[in-house]
Amino acid sequence: MAVSDQLTKLAARAKEAEDRAAAAQGKASADLEKDVEAARTSAQAQADKLRATAEAKKGKLSVWWHDVQRSWDEHIERIRTDIEERRAEDNVDRAQIRAENAEDDAAFAIDFAYAAIEEAEYAALDASLARMKADELAAAPTSTRT
Repeated sequence: MAVSDQLTKLAARAKEAEDRAAAAQGKASADLEKDVEAARTSAQAQADKLRATAEAKKGKLSVWWHDVQRSWDEHIERIRTDIEERRAEDNVDRAQIRAENAEDDAAFAIDFAYAAIEEAEYAALDASLARMKADELAAAPTSTRT
């Protein structure tokens, strides 16, 4: 899939997330719990796919992308453990704090995703430039290729 197609897919997925988050306001608790579990399952599947891609392309990806993947896995594991522990609390004051923290976490995750999109754009444009330069060098007379 071309990088521009991947960005289109990313934009569509961001719109889906926006629509689901907006729709969550009017849902019943049981329905929202199902949506939360479905989102968690989907996120886990995407994380697994990303991990597999990083592993399969280990020799082709920059080392730091592989390190980012490993760090991301560890981060997600800690977040999910924390969420499950906080979800088990039944004190009203703690529930209010948990809700505020969850909202702050969501806002930061969105900011993080925004920054990741900015980096993805930079990487996509850099990849296009690198391909263009490689094609130009390949088309150049043999004497200028060194």
